[in-house]
Amino acid sequence: MADALVDQLAATCSGRVDGGAPLAPLTTLRVGGDARVLVEVESDEDLAAVATAADEHAVPLLIVGRGSNMLVPDDGWPGIAVLLGRGFTAIEVDVTDDGGTLRAGAAAPLPKVAATAAAAGLGGFAWGAGVPGSVGGAVRMNAGAHGGDVADVLVEAELFRLRSRTRELWPAAQLGLGYRRSALPTDALVVAATIALPRADADAERDAIRDVQAWRRSHQPINEPNCGSVFRNPPGDAAGRLIDAAGLRGLERGGAQVSERHANFIVTRPGATAQDVLALMKTVHDTVLAEYGVDLRSELVVVGR
Repeated sequence: MADALVDQLAATCSGRVDGGAPLAPLTTLRVGGDARVLVEVESDEDLAAVATAADEHAVPLLIVGRGSNMLVPDDGWPGIAVLLGRGFTAIEVDVTDDGGTLRAGAAAPLPKVAATAAAAGLGGFAWGAGVPGSVGGAVRMNAGAHGGDVADVLVEAELFRLRSRTRELWPAAQLGLGYRRSALPTDALVVAATIALPRADADAERDAIRDVQAWRRSHQPINEPNCGSVFRNPPGDAAGRLIDAAGLRGLERGGAQVSERHANFIVTRPGATAQDVLALMKTVHDTVLAEYGVDLRSELVVVGR
């Protein structure tokens, strides 16, 4: 069936445009329905065209990123899903005697940023090798691991404002970064970020990255579809410890299961649905609340909520 929205985007965007595109393969949970249209953008001009089409057709926008912290509903997304293409993956490094800066496009994977920093003799970002997300999502959510986070190193973020169709440069202090959150406006899409890092021994940093990767292999279900940590750690405690203590490790709802390897991870099997994941999350939340009085907050972004 013809779709005027798809036709408009195909005519105005340089990247690929797919109507009725499945979103599950673009998320690390591998569940969820289709988008009305999926657009891979390569430039600010493409982003402006997407914003214009969304306004003219009165449909919502969804920025997919690497899909590592996202749950798409089973009935899909009724508007435009946006992927940042190769035009947003460049990494530039500027090294001085005592440190350096690294500017990365929003679609650059954090493990690649960590490897690039290490190769340049810059330290303090090995933790990024353990986060399977992109720079853009990491800034918006203030991603972190192994005692480090984006707020520790961020200098500034470049934003594309979907309402005004303009690019803005925001210093880190303006972003309102907190534990797994930021105060970015809803129409602000991170398109690049600059971080500052100290000088370090390149071999030592590569070793640190290998240690992070080895820890992930030992402690997280990296070979099963998952979304990373499902719940935020409450102050002074760990969500995984509470879930495990409540006897929920291995609990199943349909095709979703609390990971046997790490209790704050949910893994999915073929045939799983987004509703299975939501039902399991609710059971875990309610059980921990009843047992320990702790109101676990979701780190997973449920699309449309």
